[in-house]
Amino acid sequence: MNKEQLDQMAHGAGFIAALDQSGGSTPGALASYGIPREAYHSDDEMLSLMHAMRARIVTSPCFTGERVIGAILFEDTIDRRFEGVDAADYLWNNKHVVPFVKVDKGLAPEADGARCMNPMPDLDALLAKAVAKGVFGTKMRSFIRLANPVGVQAVVDQQFEIADRILAKGLVPILEPEIDIASPDKQAAEDMLRDALKARLDALAEDKLVMVKLTLPERDNHYASLISHPRVVRVVALSGGYTRDEASERLARNHGMIASFSRALTQGLHVDMSDEAFTSELNSAIEQVYLASIN
Repeated sequence: MNKEQLDQMAHGAGFIAALDQSGGSTPGALASYGIPREAYHSDDEMLSLMHAMRARIVTSPCFTGERVIGAILFEDTIDRRFEGVDAADYLWNNKHVVPFVKVDKGLAPEADGARCMNPMPDLDALLAKAVAKGVFGTKMRSFIRLANPVGVQAVVDQQFEIADRILAKGLVPILEPEIDIASPDKQAAEDMLRDALKARLDALAEDKLVMVKLTLPERDNHYASLISHPRVVRVVALSGGYTRDEASERLARNHGMIASFSRALTQGLHVDMSDEAFTSELNSAIEQVYLASIN
């Protein structure tokens, strides 16, 4: 584990850019960027267009570790380059941004009001590649729709089971048990999730550290006990479909949380923008999310 990167993630002022759109979410991300589905005819073309969008963001002069302390990449991205340099290496050595990689393979069908992660048969190979490329940590997403204790516990148990394998490789996992912002009992689900997470964190060995990525809660500072937990490097917030304005407003009220936004960060960016206009729009977005993150 890179100690300088660990210190930046634990104490750095700023936020994590979630640039890990995968196969399922990529068409929507490209459409928002101004590239319709008919503009590409294969997964390879789609991923190349998505990489070009990510590269434009990451190589922008306003995208640096002064405000963006980390970035989550899709597996395809760590096999590619930014300005001729391996993606993870470029992030850290050129931008001083800590690199993470998404490791989950999407969501299983819903059971008990929640969706666990699909099996990850190639996880060990991906983790080995991540270590070799200098990646600091990983991210994996589950989804909770209802305040069902069976479903919530299943999600949390699976997150920690996979986290054990990630920790064994010397990487820091970001656990992401997302709660649906449209859940009819969102606040009750948040109560269940907080308690289930804390119980599993309490059982972690003292030398094990994780991060947690959570939907912005209905009650401000609801996750304070996780933020202060000695096994937690950082608690980060996902935007979850909220606009950047609403997500930033909610985040600023939750002290100690920082952003890990995806759609809310890239909102307003367009493929046809001039470089000057693109940089200006991205800089405004980064500044808004940064200020919300440092409260």
